[in-house]
Amino acid sequence: MFKGFRNNFDKTFTLAYPVMLSQLGQVMVGVADNIMVGRLGAVPLAAASLANSIFFVILMFGIGISMAVTPMVAAADGEGKTGKIGRFLNHGFVINTVASVFLFLLILAISPGLKLINQPQEVVVLAIPYLLIITFSLLPFMFFQTYKQFIEGLSQTKQAMFITVVFNLLNIGLNWLLIYGNWGFPALGLNGAGWATLISRILMAWALYLYVTKSKRYKKYIRGIHLKQLRLPIIKKMLAIGIPTGLQFIFEVGAFSTAAIMMGWIGVNALAAHQIAINLASISYMMASGLSAAAMVRIGNQLGKRDISKLREVGFSIFGMVTVFMSVFAITFLLLKNYLPLLYIDDRQVVEMAASLLVIAGIFQISDGLQVVALGTLRGLSDVKIPTVVTLIAYWVIGLPLGYYLAFTLHWNELGIWVGLLIGLTLTAIMLVYRFHSLSLKLKHRVEASET
Repeated sequence: MFKGFRNNFDKTFTLAYPVMLSQLGQVMVGVADNIMVGRLGAVPLAAASLANSIFFVILMFGIGISMAVTPMVAAADGEGKTGKIGRFLNHGFVINTVASVFLFLLILAISPGLKLINQPQEVVVLAIPYLLIITFSLLPFMFFQTYKQFIEGLSQTKQAMFITVVFNLLNIGLNWLLIYGNWGFPALGLNGAGWATLISRILMAWALYLYVTKSKRYKKYIRGIHLKQLRLPIIKKMLAIGIPTGLQFIFEVGAFSTAAIMMGWIGVNALAAHQIAINLASISYMMASGLSAAAMVRIGNQLGKRDISKLREVGFSIFGMVTVFMSVFAITFLLLKNYLPLLYIDDRQVVEMAASLLVIAGIFQISDGLQVVALGTLRGLSDVKIPTVVTLIAYWVIGLPLGYYLAFTLHWNELGIWVGLLIGLTLTAIMLVYRFHSLSLKLKHRVEASET
């Protein structure tokens, strides 16, 4: 048993760590953005929180759409069918391009609505132009995602990691130039962070495109995209995975974005504290999502091979890995709750609020890790509809209404909102882990019956 776990650990970690570092790079850009913007004061930091709460809901839906490529490529790779892999790449490229344009226009349409949701006026004035700038980064980001999900489906995760890290470092450097106006550049403040994001994402997408299309490794999969070669059944199959996956992200990230809006009803300091705490919690979440990506690929491979016993072994070993991993972050947040917020801002009231939120963040670390990995295992099984319903109920029927009640009826304020999020995450983790167990067990019995 130990040998099996060790073998699974090695294979999973080899797949996961590049994705984890890539995700960490993305998050650290957000951390750097917030630290640099926080030096400008509580109002710009709150404006970044408000704009990002809108943008990331839409962005995560786009990521969900793009993720349909990975399990389908992984399963086809497990079957050894090269032609299917190339077709999935082409169809994914078309779907993601159309989705990026749609999401871009959607944010442009809803951005004026920030004036109507009862947020502090000084925050809204700064948030809208920043939101419009980062919205343009959606187009190159979805282009990047297409090729990233494709090569990850082939168990090649290091290349996207390297490109992501390089251009995230560029992003941080551009922040330093454009936020503060160093080396003769204009001091653009919060908008400077937006321009840095846009520039780095354009270059990042171009770099990955050149790598994939020029590499001999992927030459057999790359073929010209012709509209006549597109097949409606493949598009429907990919959207049947991508849209529910995107909705899962919307229900979860949207819950935290709605929490940010409710924080704005409490005040600027509460919104700034929420931004600090959620930014720190996103570090562990995005790294756990690296394990989720590895789970999706490994489960998809085993499904293609019809080795369901191994599939279950892989799934439960990754649950164990993420539990240990997130426990480390939980202890870190609890021990350093009074010090980590000082990296962002020196406002004593904001720091105290953020510290109290980090206590709750520490408590929900294991639940957060388990639910994101469970979603990965279920995507590997192409099971997305029931998990989507689970996330909807846990966050929007239970978590957010409870958070609102605790915050504004019982007057727990910012703590009440985060307790609601804690309950939502915990319920999601329990239901999704059970879903993987029951679904994979049924699949195992079905395969065994077909072989007898």
